[in-house]
Amino acid sequence: MLPTGSVSSYASGSGTGEAGPVGWASARGGTTGGAGAAPESTWTVSTRAELKEALANHGDPNAPKVIRVQGDINGHEADDGTLFGEQDYAPGYDLAKYMSCFGEDGAVWSDTRYDYCKQQRTLRQTGSNREKQQIQLTVPSNTTLLGTGGDARLLGVFLTVNTGTNIIIRDLLLEAPVDHFTTWSPDDGERGNWNARFDALTVITGRNIWIDHCTFTDGRFPDRTAPAGFHGERVQRHDGLLDIEDGSDFITVSGSRFTDHDKAILIGSGDGRGDRDRGHLKVTFARNLFTDIAQRAPRVRFGQVHVVNNVYRGRARDTVYALGIGVESAIVSERNVFLYEGPGVDPSVLVAIYGGTRFRDTGSWLNGHPAALNAAAAAEAGDGFTTDTGWNPADVYAYRPLRSAAAVQWYVLHHSGPGHGAHPAP
Repeated sequence: MLPTGSVSSYASGSGTGEAGPVGWASARGGTTGGAGAAPESTWTVSTRAELKEALANHGDPNAPKVIRVQGDINGHEADDGTLFGEQDYAPGYDLAKYMSCFGEDGAVWSDTRYDYCKQQRTLRQTGSNREKQQIQLTVPSNTTLLGTGGDARLLGVFLTVNTGTNIIIRDLLLEAPVDHFTTWSPDDGERGNWNARFDALTVITGRNIWIDHCTFTDGRFPDRTAPAGFHGERVQRHDGLLDIEDGSDFITVSGSRFTDHDKAILIGSGDGRGDRDRGHLKVTFARNLFTDIAQRAPRVRFGQVHVVNNVYRGRARDTVYALGIGVESAIVSERNVFLYEGPGVDPSVLVAIYGGTRFRDTGSWLNGHPAALNAAAAAEAGDGFTTDTGWNPADVYAYRPLRSAAAVQWYVLHHSGPGHGAHPAP
């Protein structure tokens, strides 16, 4: 039996995501993916080469298509089944040598610090481009990309949407790629930062996209196992789990899991990219589970973003923030559950201000008590902060949120991730 408040979860037959998405992906005609695909455009794939062929769809990539993924597909897999590694992309590249060319404190690069520095710089650049060419796979319009069997995984695939519309991605585990050629930027921040290149999924100028019952994770390569870097910290080989950029719109992320990652979800191309993003980036996050995510769950610039009935779990000491309120963003947070262990647990852990002034939370909980997110955001933002976000999700789409912390927690823990939704034939 479900806890009180969980019987009437969401309207439009989409309480578990079966009939169609709740949220922004239901707007502007809805999101149907590859519905109506011809028999010759229904694919079952189990290798990278097969997946690439299916995405091309007989030379008609934008025609409706359904692609069912079986088992593991590795982005580094060659056509003959062997796996490429760092030395295949850039023979002779050495991370320790690359780092040594910045000096012991990582402050300044010099081509002449050692006789190999110029070579290492060139190898890093060419290796990065070759890795990108190998692992990037782009999902075109009118596609349903569907994992089967509850154990389908994309391992080290840099999955992208580039101007694609009407796309469904479901029931997949997406393991974030390891950037073998991550860049050290000494002028990024107070002491420098690593900047990896690849996300598990990047959406660029995509419209009407539904990401449902997926898992996003660092998987086999968590940050704690990365090599030692500068200042006693580890090399950062991962970028984000999910980035949504460049005027993308009408997107729902539902029933999914985000786990064991630093900077998880970024919405918006940059503070200075209002020309592309202003008026766009309409995204709904519903019934997702965030576990051991340090920050960006999500961080938002410009967008109208609805964050409803999600569960956040972790340790306060490892958490930078959950919700990032960026420039010109308008975030509506509603009945989310935050469960954090350890000292220092208070609402200030949950929100961070990055130039934004509009945020409203209704009914969220922190460890069983009212989360007081509005007060925490107002205290950090100072003058100009308002809970008037300028929009109301109920004016845009039909939904009925779970109304108790117990109901939200039970539902999300039991129904998020691949294999936990009942799906009709596309």
